[in-house]
Amino acid sequence: MPGANVAVAPTTAPATATPAPAPPPAASTPRKAPGAAQPERKYKCQFCARAFSRSEHRSRHERSHTKERPFKCLKCRSTFVRRDLLLRHDRTVHAKDGGIPLHSDGKRRGGPKATPRPATGPAKTPMDIDTSALEQLEASSDGIFDVETAAMLVADLQHKATSQARANGAPYDGNGAMSFSQTSTPTIEPSVPFTNSALGLPQWDSFISHDSKAHSVISGPGSFDASHPNHMAPMGGQHMNGLPLSSLPASVNGTPTPQSPFLPHRTHTPLDAATQAHAGQKPPSPQINSDEERTMILDNIRAHDTEHALPEGFRVPSLPSINRYLATYFGLFHHHLPFLHPASFEPTRVSPPLLLALLSIGALYAFDQENAYMLHIGSKILVNQFLQHKENFSSRKCPLWTMQSSLLNMIFASWSGDPKGLEWACSIKSLLANMVAGNRYELKLRQEAREGRPPTRAEWVEDEGCRRTYYAVYIFFGLLTLTFNHTPAINFNEFEDLQLPATEFLWNVKVADDAAWQKHLEASPAPTFMEAHDNLFQGETLTYSAFGTRVMINALFLEVWYHKRSPEALQDVVTEYKLRLALETWEKSLEFCEHETVAAPLHTPQTGHPLIFNAKAMYRNARARLEVDLKTVQEALRYHDSYEVAAAMSNARDRVRRSGEMIKVIQVCYDCIETAVDTGVRWVARTSPTNWSIEHPLCGMDLMIILSLWLYRLEHDEEQATEEEQVMYKRVRELFTRGLQEKIDGHLGAVVARLWASMLGEVVVWGITRVMADSFRLHEQALIGYVDDIEASPSVTTPSMTSQGADEDSVY
Repeated sequence: MPGANVAVAPTTAPATATPAPAPPPAASTPRKAPGAAQPERKYKCQFCARAFSRSEHRSRHERSHTKERPFKCLKCRSTFVRRDLLLRHDRTVHAKDGGIPLHSDGKRRGGPKATPRPATGPAKTPMDIDTSALEQLEASSDGIFDVETAAMLVADLQHKATSQARANGAPYDGNGAMSFSQTSTPTIEPSVPFTNSALGLPQWDSFISHDSKAHSVISGPGSFDASHPNHMAPMGGQHMNGLPLSSLPASVNGTPTPQSPFLPHRTHTPLDAATQAHAGQKPPSPQINSDEERTMILDNIRAHDTEHALPEGFRVPSLPSINRYLATYFGLFHHHLPFLHPASFEPTRVSPPLLLALLSIGALYAFDQENAYMLHIGSKILVNQFLQHKENFSSRKCPLWTMQSSLLNMIFASWSGDPKGLEWACSIKSLLANMVAGNRYELKLRQEAREGRPPTRAEWVEDEGCRRTYYAVYIFFGLLTLTFNHTPAINFNEFEDLQLPATEFLWNVKVADDAAWQKHLEASPAPTFMEAHDNLFQGETLTYSAFGTRVMINALFLEVWYHKRSPEALQDVVTEYKLRLALETWEKSLEFCEHETVAAPLHTPQTGHPLIFNAKAMYRNARARLEVDLKTVQEALRYHDSYEVAAAMSNARDRVRRSGEMIKVIQVCYDCIETAVDTGVRWVARTSPTNWSIEHPLCGMDLMIILSLWLYRLEHDEEQATEEEQVMYKRVRELFTRGLQEKIDGHLGAVVARLWASMLGEVVVWGITRVMADSFRLHEQALIGYVDDIEASPSVTTPSMTSQGADEDSVY
């Protein structure tokens, strides 16, 4: 029967936005005055009859004869004919590495500081093209116009215009000081290219008019601003890939409304009236209120960028964009990993690397990928500067914001859809784990120094922020293990006597009276990690918060992972029994979880806090992992090659056995896909990327592979299906017939793969889901048997973003 050796026809690659070339350093040659006499061309080429006025132009031309490439990149093996091409390569390819960029001879960073400018700017100098520039074009390729060279010269002119315009501007300020043309390229281009292909963001070409696209391209750092009405203009009452405007969550603009899908609402607890009033709504997102506050953020960034290492193209977004990114972060991402304290978060006071990391994720949720990557790079560079220049570095003395910034940057890079981003994140896992261990020890000393005295509210917020950050890192590392089969960087023993996170209500509540707040704290005691862990393995339920629930299922999943990787796993029946007992106890404990929030669903399967919804996704994956180990698929996913991932999926067919225990796993897989079908496939495809956590596609990948392969085996094996298998097969077919409103005749495994691919690929926030969608499309073709051998297909790698790895001297 066909299966492991099935071929897949190459699919059409997604459209890739071509990044604009970065402006090179300004030419060091002086500008000729208009009307000046043509210089004598006394430097003649030794290979042909060409002559040039400057020797360097002759040398450049002669290399077109000799094919010499004397300019070598010290960061990779690339070589170049001209130095300006080397500079351009360094600025574009290596700009994200966090190292010191190359600069032209006349523009070294260590040079003398510019003198203060007068209050009135100089008169504008007419921009003329001098003879040397024309000679450079002529010498570049022996009279043949080279596209790259021409682009470099055009960029050089733009850079000169930029230098003049900056006379009245300030570094990093992208608040519209430059004028933009509706028909030309932007005056300032980011010096780092950000492609859509690696991130996998949806292409909006069919929904945006030509004029709108022209405006969106030139809007630069101000994209998605309210001042740009043409950008993403609604077409026929719709926005964003046909998604109705009414379906967009209201929380991105403030407090959620009951009509907002998948967003939490608080229930009342027996508290005072003022506290109850607060509990009924989600705290508004932190915002900045004026250009003065934005200027304060600019000043903070300048103060932290002591080496002036931020790329020249780096710009702080405009005021409306910053507020939009803050709103999307706290409205769409924060409640899935709530380690920041919204009530005390002040954008003008928080550390710049943390603010930039936060804004980068907010920009992703606003589908502004260029600003997202620019902010992400800026945060990485600033954190790296801090760690490199912190004398006598100690993990115990690292401020909390370094961990929080690193965590957000690693989340961004790991799920970006770029394998180099994942490699960078994995390269600093041990550093982040070390910072958590040292900071955890300092927290323990602070608590012991109180000698039993209850903490003040300020002390508790500080301690709780530390605990939540440690557990957020722990959860993220667990997701790396789940997705890519990476060895966990933090063991649960690290948190033995650490309290689990408190309730979301207590974390967010604002109480003016400290005595009243103390009563709330005493009424909500949190067990320690080890107490909860022991109770689960003893079959005893325990009450803890939604965040605590998410932490404990992460711990149980990692226990399952360690067990399956143990050489004695097949014979260790006792451990497997204990794991099953702990998982069942965890599921029962959901009834006793703190009911602090209630979802406002639109045909959603889950009520309660989003953390509970996310935890259930990981619970289903842990249940499946006890029966089926798909580590070959996870290892293939590390490199983001959809052909290799699809081949690993097909080769895993024999791992999906047909047994009584497998029926229980298939029931878990059925529950997962039933959620999407009953809610509405298209609705889930368009709203879940922004409303659900990344955990759902990550955890669901294993389940859909198992379900599709089990259905395939049931349809093609010579062995007759048992009564239980026939019942389950019929349930799946009826689900698809009912939900998809089409007749399903066999190939149910392929239907599962096609359905999951369409859901993952329709609207993309995190680029990894696009890779997974492409893999499932190829998997569908393999199951149907379009071609004979998937492994014979050409190796086509996912279009890669520029390197996000660290320099050799970088500690970050």
